[in-house]
Amino acid sequence: MDLKSLFQEEDAVSPVIGVILMVAITVILAAVIGAFVLDLGGNQDSAPSATFEWEETSGTVGGTSGTSIAVATVQSGETIQDAADVLSAGGAADSFDTNSTSSGDLEAGDSVDLRAASGTTYSSGDNIQIVWSSPDSDQSSVIGEHNWQG
Repeated sequence: MDLKSLFQEEDAVSPVIGVILMVAITVILAAVIGAFVLDLGGNQDSAPSATFEWEETSGTVGGTSGTSIAVATVQSGETIQDAADVLSAGGAADSFDTNSTSSGDLEAGDSVDLRAASGTTYSSGDNIQIVWSSPDSDQSSVIGEHNWQG
């Protein structure tokens, strides 16, 4: 065995490793660029955070009296932009009106009336919800919830 030739031989695995690394870097760069170009991350809207105080009452809706109304007053949290466009009634609630003092936005001190169907009442334990829907996507979230005690 010639010890000198062992140290002078330059064949190694380096070219193979180099090619594998170059291919891996190319694949990773293509994936990152593709994600940006195709906007795969998307634009995730987050529901506004608000705290509501609930009051149970009855009133007249469309000329019919005796309709149950849950009044949700914003106590604190974020201003809900364009409340009439992004909020809806959920659970046992049939419809709602915003009693906002600002220009369509719902902020602390403003309230929302969530009504049962005309001429009907909520039953004890009915779940009443305020549902926020993103104006830019089909995402929605329940931002306020109340169980009717009546």
